[in-house]
Amino acid sequence: MTDGENQRLGVYVETSAGGERVRAYVPPPLPPKPPLELGRFMHVYERAIAAVGRLDGVTTILPSTPLFLYMYVRKEALLSSQIEGTQSSLSDLLLFENHEAPAVELDDVTEVSNYVAAIEHGVSRMRGGFPLSLRLIREMHAILLKSGRGAAKQPGEFRRSQNWIGGTRPGNALFVPPPPNRLDECLDALERFLHSEDAALPPLIRAGLAHVQFETIHPFLDGNGRLGRLLITLILCEAGVLREPILYLSLFLKSRRDDYYRLLQEVRQAGTWETWMEFFLTGVAETAEQAAATARDLIAMFDAHRQEIAGLGRAAPSALRVHELMQASPIVTIQTVSEKLAVSFPTASTALENLAKIGVVRETTGRQRGRIYAYSDYLALLDRGTDPLPA
Repeated sequence: MTDGENQRLGVYVETSAGGERVRAYVPPPLPPKPPLELGRFMHVYERAIAAVGRLDGVTTILPSTPLFLYMYVRKEALLSSQIEGTQSSLSDLLLFENHEAPAVELDDVTEVSNYVAAIEHGVSRMRGGFPLSLRLIREMHAILLKSGRGAAKQPGEFRRSQNWIGGTRPGNALFVPPPPNRLDECLDALERFLHSEDAALPPLIRAGLAHVQFETIHPFLDGNGRLGRLLITLILCEAGVLREPILYLSLFLKSRRDDYYRLLQEVRQAGTWETWMEFFLTGVAETAEQAAATARDLIAMFDAHRQEIAGLGRAAPSALRVHELMQASPIVTIQTVSEKLAVSFPTASTALENLAKIGVVRETTGRQRGRIYAYSDYLALLDRGTDPLPA
């Protein structure tokens, strides 16, 4: 290995964790030195940036971008939390948000719900002019871990003790991040990189670099994976590459978990940033293409269902109102429809029954009282790839 390549590698420092001496890794600041060989992955970059541009364009033709975002953000929250071990499904989350009992541990679905709130907070703050910064990351972390299993893991605070990744203890860990006394310098360097204007590194490449650096620093006791994945989308929104927070890599990373963890480790051990960038940009391209296709499929499905509902004759107007509501809330009860649309209970019930008769919605409980209706085709479209991982 040449001296130039060695500059990409960090240093190992001895520290104490869990009563044993371990070697913790302190990464060099970004950008990598020597600079990235952009030619090695430019073909993938061009595919990725074109796909992101098409996805950004799709959001302008959606009949209701907020509705698509509402569901898409929930899908991302679910997948990102599944990578960390939760077993929730999209239906569990929607039942929870409708104050109905989900079919899994409450902690699991609470974590997913917190993730939704953290995304929404970050995007809202940035739209108000607040910069993407360590402070904003801490604010989002506080929301992410405000309840559920992470509530005892110092929400909103950078860690003050040593953590590790993989293994049962620090001594047999796969990777030991920087010790607490080196955390400030690593995070300050990362924040400087986030704020730097380097024309040679477009936002998509900067996002790929920053994600690895954040995961390597591992600044929190819990929630690092979820926030690190969210950081990608926030960088692209702040740079204006995306108008809406609509690109999320969790489905790609969930399906390629082994490659993902291996490539992160290879960057740390061998400085192989180009190999990582090729993988990352492939994920961006595939994800953006799938998201754009899902958006187009949803537009076509909503249109087809509206036409079917129009065939209900005099019953069509109230059924169309419920159909529109269920684009934002694909799981409802008669009571919630009655309250949200300010119609009587019998009117809500009749409209849902009419939608069920033509197959647009499905009653899921088989009960006479407390019935729950699902917009099943919509959920099936969004559910692609969200089967919980094996426990």
